[in-house]
Amino acid sequence: MTVPLPAHTDPVVGRLLSDPLLHELGHGLGGPYHVLLPDAFDANVAAFRKALAEAEVDGRVYFAKKANKASVFAERAATAGLGVDVASKGEMREALAAGVRGGELVVTGPAKADELLRVAVLHGAMIAVDALDELDRLDMTARELDRRARVLLRVLPPDQPHSRFGLDGNEITAALDRLGGSAVDLEGFSFHLSGYDTGQRADLSAVLVRLCRRARDLGLRADRISIGGGFAVDYVGGADWQRFEESSRPEHFHAAKRFTGGFYPYHSPVAGADALRAVLAAVPVGEDATLAELLRAADVGLLVEPGRALLDQAGFTVFRVQGVKERDGYAILTVDGSSLSLSEQWFGSEFLPDPVLVPARREAAARTGPYPACVGAATCLESDLLTWRKIPFSTPPAVGDLLVYLNTAGYQMDSNESPFHELPLPPKVVVEPTADRFRWQLDRHPA
Repeated sequence: MTVPLPAHTDPVVGRLLSDPLLHELGHGLGGPYHVLLPDAFDANVAAFRKALAEAEVDGRVYFAKKANKASVFAERAATAGLGVDVASKGEMREALAAGVRGGELVVTGPAKADELLRVAVLHGAMIAVDALDELDRLDMTARELDRRARVLLRVLPPDQPHSRFGLDGNEITAALDRLGGSAVDLEGFSFHLSGYDTGQRADLSAVLVRLCRRARDLGLRADRISIGGGFAVDYVGGADWQRFEESSRPEHFHAAKRFTGGFYPYHSPVAGADALRAVLAAVPVGEDATLAELLRAADVGLLVEPGRALLDQAGFTVFRVQGVKERDGYAILTVDGSSLSLSEQWFGSEFLPDPVLVPARREAAARTGPYPACVGAATCLESDLLTWRKIPFSTPPAVGDLLVYLNTAGYQMDSNESPFHELPLPPKVVVEPTADRFRWQLDRHPA
């Protein structure tokens, strides 16, 4: 049997798990739903800003909106004076409607549509340019509008040469040559780096600082760099994660499922704002000073674009158990939703932290297990399981119980949602604690 992988739970979430509100919301909404906890988002923003201040770095935090579609996080970003990273007209429209000013947007993504470039220039947003033809189109757009375009040139990571994002060395040289006399203002450089290696991120950041110096020698502004996101989230405890990795076998999963692509590192000893601290404190290859010292010496600002890390503990997803089927020593649960609301499965992987069972009847909680069960969806797809792993529940799941997947706000709850089978999308419920109870309202979307 697989070992337990309990998720880290903050005190507010712990209170909610024992509060009647979860069952009341399930009854009132009539299906699965997502809980949003914006106070946790605010706390994570403060932690990132504190890390920048401690390092005495001129820095700015942008929220990567792709990590969650909810309006409340864009609204909180606007209230906090945060920037927002958008990659489509839809994301830009929602950020602007939430109160984020155009100059506080950074537009990312490859091969941006002409209309997105046009709107970005009109709003004074910063644009991460990913290709030479995109730079040419942007210059033409800015000239037609009689505006200046604000640009970061995105650099192809040398250690990830097959990435589809960024300009290689020759293309960077060509781009710098084209900027003279253009309608484009070079504000700096950026990169898109896969993975969570803080040393690798610091090394490439130092390359960008040197590029800023090179661009200034050509008379260009180049006073900031963006190092994107890639700040890990610590979902489970270290000892639990180690036990899982050492003992995991195919028979611990329904149908002996194998995940050849591996799993997200659900335990990360250096996560969130501490990962930013590690990047700033690292001495990049070829340098004799920390990245923070290099930034200060060059008078270069640092932009970071976390998504998942700003959403740590900022939401969870609730399903109702509507079927329990016994099979070969474990149960197959069916819940009233699908894995489209738990996106990791659609990347050929598994969201591994144990869901929490909230019994419909309190007396059921007295029984002790373990009772292994996997979790299937209410769809007609054999492969649609929310959890292939046979979770060792401490009490036997029953129809009417709630199954709560914790810490799903970052990329999990809505990245791949669709109304398959004409099932409605799970609503998002914004919950805020008061001294003696919880207040809630549905997340608002701009009309």
